[in-house]
Amino acid sequence: MLDLIQLKIDQEQPLNREEALWLLTDVDLLEIGRLANGVRQKKHPHKRVTFVVDRNVNYSNICESKCRFCAFYRDVQDADAYLLDNETIFAKVQELVDHDGTQLLMQGGLHPTLKIEWFEDLFRQLSERFPQVQIHSLSPAEVIHIARLSGITMEQCLRRLQAAGLASVPGGGAEVLVDSVRQEISPNKIGWKQWAWVMEEAHNLGMRTTATLMFGSRETKADIVEHLFRIREIQERTGGFTAFIPWTFQPANTELGGEAASGIDYLKVLALSRIVLDNIDNIQGSWVTQGDRMAQVALHFGANDLGGTMLEENVVAAAGCSFCMSQEELVTLIRDAGFIPARRTTEYEILKEY
Repeated sequence: MLDLIQLKIDQEQPLNREEALWLLTDVDLLEIGRLANGVRQKKHPHKRVTFVVDRNVNYSNICESKCRFCAFYRDVQDADAYLLDNETIFAKVQELVDHDGTQLLMQGGLHPTLKIEWFEDLFRQLSERFPQVQIHSLSPAEVIHIARLSGITMEQCLRRLQAAGLASVPGGGAEVLVDSVRQEISPNKIGWKQWAWVMEEAHNLGMRTTATLMFGSRETKADIVEHLFRIREIQERTGGFTAFIPWTFQPANTELGGEAASGIDYLKVLALSRIVLDNIDNIQGSWVTQGDRMAQVALHFGANDLGGTMLEENVVAAAGCSFCMSQEELVTLIRDAGFIPARRTTEYEILKEY
């Protein structure tokens, strides 16, 4: 079957689910890595590896979803529960601007009282104060939750958020787009079709988004393959995804617990993502969860982007996984792996090569 898969890749024909599952289960790491690296080289022959200077501001840690894999959320009555005021958020974004940052990733879970007006006011003020920063924020679960709380439709919610300054939507909350898995790890969160619904509507409104995968919790290899194909099918309809980002579940301090996926598991899934998602330009390596050395290896297994410098990251850190990296360190990391570092915008416009 390997020869057939190689032929399909060479002819830029999409794989089917059976072929993808065979690659994930029966093909060794270096072989699937070789295939993925070939796809990467064809899509990105310039050897450029991109990153964005961004900050992840968690405006609140109060969340009604209470996902079993999350170590970050708190109940309203918890002593360390918080909701940031606007001035604190503005100070954080000013620090981002001082570092030549261009992307604000802002998420905060499903807060029980924050309605659409709170977000509209915040986004308008952010847009006025920091026009150079793209508001790349919320998640499909947050959009649906805000719409429900506010008594409006999801489409109305997205349009109003966009009018207030929301420019693009991160792919958070995808986890695994298979409802049997979602019921086990995040039973209070939206189903996979609702996640897809928000993303497709955002694309219809001209907003670009990313797509993600969190694996290594309770899913099967077939579930991972199904997730990839559902992402690919959305992209076939809308073309709105700029990038795909797989990362591994971090079990420490979570209700779900268990063992973390291995580096080999991560590289195989990353490589398969590059091969299957032939209609998405960019595959992102996750130094935030994997560390700097694995991120370098990922660049030879299909990844062409290393995400953001992340002046701040709280959710993954709450699960005991805390890798930090400056812009200079990220540039050196990319260069030492044999690639050309390039700073980009949220939508992959190149700002500077190093």
